[in-house]
Amino acid sequence: MQYSRMTSFCGLKLLCRTTRNEARYAKRFCGTLLSWTAQKGVFPPFWMALPDPTKTNMLVFTQPFCTAEKSHKDPKRKAAFGSVGRRIPYRILHVINQDGESLGEMHRAEALRLMDEHDLKLVLLRENAEPPVYRLMSGQQIHEEKLKRAEKEKASSKTVLVQKELSFSSAIAKNDLETKTKQITHWIEKKYHVKLTIRQAKDNNTDMFTLFDQILETVSDKATYLSKPKAIKEGVSTCILRRMSDKELKAYQKMEKQKNSTVKKDENEKPESSELH
Repeated sequence: MQYSRMTSFCGLKLLCRTTRNEARYAKRFCGTLLSWTAQKGVFPPFWMALPDPTKTNMLVFTQPFCTAEKSHKDPKRKAAFGSVGRRIPYRILHVINQDGESLGEMHRAEALRLMDEHDLKLVLLRENAEPPVYRLMSGQQIHEEKLKRAEKEKASSKTVLVQKELSFSSAIAKNDLETKTKQITHWIEKKYHVKLTIRQAKDNNTDMFTLFDQILETVSDKATYLSKPKAIKEGVSTCILRRMSDKELKAYQKMEKQKNSTVKKDENEKPESSELH
């Protein structure tokens, strides 16, 4: 009888110690689970009981977790174009051959075998596709593609154009207009856009649109209209001037050359006609 009591006492003591250890380890484990977020290939959510001899037992809902290592890649960071070597994190790939033809889906081991067999390199094209798309390319192809992408990126990058503004009255004095025209010429040479705003002065009959054309005429060898003159409200008109492109400048110079040659030809014909009379 005494031996039975001692056995029961020892068993109860061992049970209490085991319960306390379970509670401590369960809390640690559960805390780790709650810090993990749901990912692909995760275990389904489940309920876990946390036994605690000093408190009422409770059920805690744990979030799904994944045993795979988290990726430290920044999703916003664009991967550089080039060979990925032999480090391919995906098992199944969609592979494109050197000539741009699809070889379909295959295991990465097969893709590496093709790469070694033809002495080519694997280049990642579309990582977000399912499965990711890789292409077999030679070193020369990779170099040429890098150059094309650099040129395309340079062409697509938009430069911020600075816009300067001038505002004056239609009754502006001649010397003041010359000063402003010089300022416009200076800005146009620096490839700025120049916005001109003219206010119609009282008791002044100067046509604002004629004044715009007059200003453009002084810088016609450098500038043209980006936005033609228009009335934005009663008594106020505006326009925007820009520097001519190289193509427009060549066309303008050619036109001026033809015009000058025509004028000289007419001047040479006039004395001959007068001699005949």
